[in-house]
Parts: sequence; structure tokens; C-alpha cells
Amino acid sequence: MTRSPAPIRVLSAGLGNMGRSHALAYHENPGFQIAGLVNRSKVELPEALAGYEILPSFPEALRALKPELCSINTYSDSHADYAVMAMEAGAHVFVEKPLATTVADAERVVACARANGRKLVVGYILRHHPSWMRLIAEARKLGGPYVFRMNLNQQSSGPTWETHKALMRTTPPIVDCGVHYVDIMCQITDARPVEVRGMGLRLSDEIAPDMYNYGHLQVLYDDGSLGWYEAGWGPMISETAFFVKDVMSPNGSVSIVMDPNAKSDDIDTHTKTAVIRLHNAETGPDGRFLRADEDLTMAGEPGHQELCDREQAYVLKAIREDLDLSRHMDDAVQSLRICLAADESVRTGRPVKL
Repeated sequence: MTRSPAPIRVLSAGLGNMGRSHALAYHENPGFQIAGLVNRSKVELPEALAGYEILPSFPEALRALKPELCSINTYSDSHADYAVMAMEAGAHVFVEKPLATTVADAERVVACARANGRKLVVGYILRHHPSWMRLIAEARKLGGPYVFRMNLNQQSSGPTWETHKALMRTTPPIVDCGVHYVDIMCQITDARPVEVRGMGLRLSDEIAPDMYNYGHLQVLYDDGSLGWYEAGWGPMISETAFFVKDVMSPNGSVSIVMDPNAKSDDIDTHTKTAVIRLHNAETGPDGRFLRADEDLTMAGEPGHQELCDREQAYVLKAIREDLDLSRHMDDAVQSLRICLAADESVRTGRPVKL
């Protein structure tokens, strides 16, 4: 009888929304063993996690517990330093997106993973979603050049708005959320991004004078493809057309059609696709379309927690099967480079050449 490999000991840092979900994924997966949880303050945890001690300091917990994997789900400005610290201590790393708050820091983390032979997985949760994988495959079948139209606006209030304000102490929405959707663009086109433009507006006195809670970016690729992404957070944000995920090419389009009753601050809405609509541009001698649009109903979609479970199962596979994560890491740097260029464009009022 073949013995199962020993579970991987994981130190999970940050117990906000994503951190709690990832910790639950480790708790439920027999391939992992939680060595400890880290959070600067004591927080209320789901019953499944109540038995684990919460340690206040990541560096001290890393030294004391010597984990094989560190899961970094803290605020963005600590991601790079914690990831490098963990890998230099001999641990593999899962880090929530964005990988860092500067391109130089993102490149430093990737270089550290390569130099130390450690696995580095960045929290692009949509890469593990069957419907988004299908959307990417169908869009690639169309062939470029592409037009990408994407947004995710969130009309937030109460605790959700407090979370958004906390995130905006370091990162604007077009960077925090934008990396997900720019990552989708980069997976569809293999073309190189060459120019980025951004616009942003501060719509609330509750955030810093140099921060903006509404933003819009445009990216141009060297094959002629272009894309835009829009993100806004706050109680003033409109619920109209808050979720647009649409890819067009000369040969047709592929789109996500959202449930009309969906709410923008429902976390499951951010990943559920409802229907993928395929449109073929081919016409006959009479100029009419040869084929009707095809709706793919994505039944039985994973919810938010199941997606986190799938993502951490991928981390386990990457470590145990020694997966080559080169493209994964390069894409993480590329999507961050585009979103940070958009932020620079917002602040300078000028396009940024890449």
C-alpha cells in the first residue's frame, strides 16, 4: 500500500476576507497542515479555524514555526517583503494579488523564487474557474486582434466600504482589481503591451486627497489589440452595467451575460458567469449571419470558497509535482506593470509607454 505524502505545513498570514477563505481551504485539504495563523489583531474566526492560535508577527512566526509554505494575504504593501522573507527561509509562497505595489518589487519576488528554487503562486483566482478558462479558450479560438471590454464596479456600504477604504490606503481599485482582468487579457493575446492610459477621480472625502476610488485604464498591444478596464468602489457607485466582460475580434465575440438580479458587492457575483455567449461574425451571400448566437449555460459553478479550495489544491500540485510556473510568474509581473502604468498615467495625465 502506497503511503500518502506528509501534509505540507503552512503558515497563513492575514485573516481578512481572502485570508480566512484560504485558511479554510488549508484546514479542509488533507494535503496541508496549518502550522499557524498570523494577524496583527485578534479576530473572530469561523468555527473550523477557532482552534488555531493567532500570532501577531509574521517574521517571528516564520522563525519559530519553520513552515514549508507561507500564504500571504496581508495588505499589498507587505506582500513583496514577506514573500522574499519566506522564500529565503526555505518556504514556498502563495501570495494574494497584487504581487507587490511596484514593478521592481514584483520582479524582486520572482527573482527570489527562481534563485531559491521555490514555488511562487499569485492569487489569480479566475485562473482556476472553469467558466473563465472556457472564456479564454473560446476567445483564443476567435483569433486577434482583440477588443477587451471589462469592468467590475462595486456599490459598497457598511463593512464592505470600510474594507475598500482600508485597501485604498495603499492601492487604487484599478490596480487592486485590475490585475485580475488585465491578466485575462494577457492570457487571451500573446501580444506585447506597448502603451497604457489611465483616468481616475476621487468621489469621496473619506479617502486620502491623493487617492481615487473610480478609475479607468486603456491598454494597447503590439498586434493592434486594445482593452479597457473600469473599477469604482463606494456608496456612490452605480449598479448599472457594473459587470462587463466582453471580448471582440474580426471573427466574432465572446461575452459573459450576468444575471440581471446580481448585486455588485456580492462576492460570488465577482466570479460567477451565469452564461457565456458566443457570437460568430460570418455572414452568407445575403449578408445575414450564418449562425445564431450560442449560449453556454455554466451550471454548477463553484462559489467563492470552492474557488479558494481549487486555488490551494493547485498550490499543492505545483509543489508536489514540481510544476513550471515561469509563465504564471511572468504574467503576474506583466499585469501588475500594466495596472501600475495606468495609475502613473492617472497621476501624471500622460500616456505611459511600456
